[in-house]
Amino acid sequence: MWQQKTLYLSAKKRGFHLITDEIEQQLPQLNDYSVGLLHLFIQHTSASLTLNENADPTVRTDMESHFNRYVPENAPYYRHTYEGSDDMPAHIKSSLLGASVSIPISHGRLALGTWQGIYLGEHRDFGGERRVIATLQGQV
Repeated sequence: MWQQKTLYLSAKKRGFHLITDEIEQQLPQLNDYSVGLLHLFIQHTSASLTLNENADPTVRTDMESHFNRYVPENAPYYRHTYEGSDDMPAHIKSSLLGASVSIPISHGRLALGTWQGIYLGEHRDFGGERRVIATLQGQV
């Protein structure tokens, strides 16, 4: 069976945010799947999705610190600057991390590793609400 749904993530400050619970709450139909795959695709070019540490919040802080150093604001070679100093770095971070993740479903639950969670990388200072297309496929 295939299903698709648009999910809405509340506006978050710039940084990396654990959103596994927010995703699962909007997808109660996950419980119906004995085996399958959840594909998440964020419809934005200044935010990203990735999987990483779900227990220690300092990982999210360190990720933000690293990417801000790796992809700085106000680089003199940026030409796309009319939307603010955080915009071009946000596009680069989004491309580096990616716009989608795929997660296996097993016995009605996401088959994440013990220490894995779904992250929203919010790369703008004021990104606003984010839309994610969730596509479920598998056996019910």
